[in-house]
Amino acid sequence: MNKILVVGSVAYDSIETPYQKQEKTLGGSANYFSLSASLLASVNVVGVVGDDYNPEDLELLTSRNVDTSGLQKVPGKTFQWCGKYEKDMNEAITLETHLNVFESFDPVIPESYQDSDIVFLANIDPELQLKVLEQVKSPKLVGADTMNFWIESKKETLLKMISKINVLTINETEARMLTGEWNINKSIQSLAEMGPQYVIIKRGEYGFMAYDKASGGLFVMPAVPVKNLVDPTGAGDTFAGGFFSYLASLKTWNFDDVKRACIHGCVTASFTVAGMGVEKVKSLNLSQLQDRTKEYLKVVQVSGASAMAASVSNRDQLQ
Repeated sequence: MNKILVVGSVAYDSIETPYQKQEKTLGGSANYFSLSASLLASVNVVGVVGDDYNPEDLELLTSRNVDTSGLQKVPGKTFQWCGKYEKDMNEAITLETHLNVFESFDPVIPESYQDSDIVFLANIDPELQLKVLEQVKSPKLVGADTMNFWIESKKETLLKMISKINVLTINETEARMLTGEWNINKSIQSLAEMGPQYVIIKRGEYGFMAYDKASGGLFVMPAVPVKNLVDPTGAGDTFAGGFFSYLASLKTWNFDDVKRACIHGCVTASFTVAGMGVEKVKSLNLSQLQDRTKEYLKVVQVSGASAMAASVSNRDQLQ
């Protein structure tokens, strides 16, 4: 099995949604990613926490066989984010950000992690993402995420990082901001021209798009229908955890494998949004994922689609 290295934030979040409110709940990109990816793969995590970090929260990762020896613990407080969602829960409204120990985070990749097969650079400063790439040896696959803050403040460095990766995961707003293309189909092609072979557009409640630069192939799927949407925080990182762990379970991959990885990530993320913070993903198991995947595939399946396509073709020939 391929080993995954994730470098990202380990945090506490205070979140308010139209349905619930919770103070200092476990969050951070590295936590969401690790908890979801660990269901299928061996995960090595690199991040930083303060001396206020609860030992039980660390135990949560180790109980899922996540290697936490790359987590730095330094004096001070752990990174904290405060945000809320209104009726449109596709976009978070940041109220407060306290970087704390994360402000001076300098990712040092332990020697035992440097031969990781898959590397995921979660949403952190692109200068740090590049620094990670300098420390890993010859990963088979490198993926990265980013956000509007880095697009606005460090675009040149960000573009350099993007040119060195295989997979870019990004939301629609960020894709348009980075490319200057409003049409998402043009935007996704522009992103691929920047370097990555695969571009994944995260579309929140509308699902995702995946693009393969080699073939020009496009794959679009809706989100898993969720009746009780509670908190979308971390859904993108959970998606990434599911996506990369699915690929990690294979020896090689092509665009069809990437499509299946997207479905696995989408289904995994559907559990996250049904609870506050990591509440649902921390208790998630493979049996639940398999059952929901079957239900999801029923939603997107169209009976008689092949016959329909043949019928349309025949009518074209008659005209």
